[in-house]
Amino acid sequence: MAELAALFLASFTAATLIPLPSEAALFAYLKAFPENTALAVAVATVGNTLGGMTTYFLGRFFPVERLNTRYVPFLRKNGAVGLLLAWTPVIGDALCLAAGWLRVNWVAALCFMAAGRLARYVVVASFA
Repeated sequence: MAELAALFLASFTAATLIPLPSEAALFAYLKAFPENTALAVAVATVGNTLGGMTTYFLGRFFPVERLNTRYVPFLRKNGAVGLLLAWTPVIGDALCLAAGWLRVNWVAALCFMAAGRLARYVVVASFA
């Protein structure tokens, strides 16, 4: 149980502005507990999605002059669907922040973020 809590924490933290390799945490967990694949993927997905949503909500309070505007046109064009890429290193955090700043519908943002992150963790789990 402590291992799943650590996986959740690593996944949550990795989705905020603190760079951590949540994929490595999931991979290590699955090597130790391969019988818990579905549960581990779910825990990592929920943790990572909640971390992304934390960054999203922080974006609502982010000063305009500090926002990296490279991602704003992308999200204006694609809306919440663009958050399927929120799992990607470096740009994912900026996408979440920009989505919050742009006031992208939070329910749609949550769904697309979760879908992209789930797909990534399913791929990681297939290699474990």
